[in-house]
Amino acid sequence: MERRFFNPYELILRHGDRLPHWEQSGSTYFLTFRLADSIPQSELKRWKEERDEWLSKHPEPWSDDVETAYHRIFSARVDRHLDAGMGTCLLRNRSVAEAFAETLLPHHEIRFLLHSFVVMPNHIHMLVTLNPTDTLPEMLKIWKGASARKIGKITSTRGKLWQRDYFDRLIRDEDHFFRVARYIRANPAKARLSEEEYLLWESEEVIRLLAT
Repeated sequence: MERRFFNPYELILRHGDRLPHWEQSGSTYFLTFRLADSIPQSELKRWKEERDEWLSKHPEPWSDDVETAYHRIFSARVDRHLDAGMGTCLLRNRSVAEAFAETLLPHHEIRFLLHSFVVMPNHIHMLVTLNPTDTLPEMLKIWKGASARKIGKITSTRGKLWQRDYFDRLIRDEDHFFRVARYIRANPAKARLSEEEYLLWESEEVIRLLAT
């Protein structure tokens, strides 16, 4: 399995209503998903309404300038809330973070190709290439379900662990891949976390790339 970037000449699948997602078979994605209590529902509702209006005026695929504007207006706002450490922050517990990692790592290079991920106190950032036979929604459902079961055994908590929605970006090219990998690595420092409060994993390829 190899990294595969967005191809504007191939079929693009769009799914989701309030939070639309763009998908292309076997592509590489930057994903963010979060714990259910990480952002107040009132703030999330306001964010989605503003985002929906902006998206209606800026259909994908985007140019570099449009994507930069999107992240400046919307992604940075979500990141500030997440990095503020709202909610129970169950993932700050090392055994819980490792339980999430154990959901992914046995399937690396078999079911999908992991490039990097970071387990933050209340959310996950992931850079991953999917198998062409799998879809993004089904893989998120598998990852969330399997990790929720593992984490539930550790914490004895009940109720919904993960927020249903997630944020995703199709990786366009090598430079975009590099920027996302660098962002994932820098996220804990940006949130001023100690080494005990997060779990970062990177493939050998990403380690080499970021060392250059």
